[in-house]
Amino acid sequence: MSVSGIQGHPLEITVFGCARLKNTEWISRQDPYVCVEYGGNRFRTRTCTDGGKNPTFQEKFVFTLIEGLREMTVAVWNSNTLTYDDFIGSGKIHLHKVLSQGFDDASWSLQSKSGSVFVCFFVITGMLEKVRLIMHYANANRAATDNANSAPPYYSQPPTAYPGSFPYPSYPPSSAYPPSAYPPPPPATYPPAPYAAPSAYYPPGPIPGIYPPHY
Repeated sequence: MSVSGIQGHPLEITVFGCARLKNTEWISRQDPYVCVEYGGNRFRTRTCTDGGKNPTFQEKFVFTLIEGLREMTVAVWNSNTLTYDDFIGSGKIHLHKVLSQGFDDASWSLQSKSGSVFVCFFVITGMLEKVRLIMHYANANRAATDNANSAPPYYSQPPTAYPGSFPYPSYPPSSAYPPSAYPPPPPATYPPAPYAAPSAYYPPGPIPGIYPPHY
């Protein structure tokens, strides 16, 4: 399905939570929060106090879509009181599925500033940091309905009795015609056939009017 014509339409993003985050605290539990950025607009969730590695947020934000921009950025931070906040990880969110289907509920991988050996270890073991986003785009179904309504109607021709045959014209029954005003003609009368006398009454020899046989 085409995802053109998204300029100015709303996109709802729900930040559900994170899983297996890198721990930036040595003594206490970390306090994560999530920042979502799209086209210069940025939203921040509340801080999940003592959320640790698996915080939950369930906060919804609404972005205004920009034509040609199919990607947004998400970043997770640990809130500190006396020092700067600690960066935990970030990632790219692709919008093609939500724009074409209207809904996307997926967990997206995050990348931190760790060394390549550390990152490869987590890729192999499947323990990557993730953030779960639930996205809604109401205009996806509306666009599909508009495309369906704009299509020309389809008319099917009724099948004929035999393939390739032409339909015969239908004529009204004979009772539909009014009776004739003229009386029916009388039956034809023919004179009786002339009596043919048996051959015994004719004298021997050729019969008058009949050619003799040739021998």
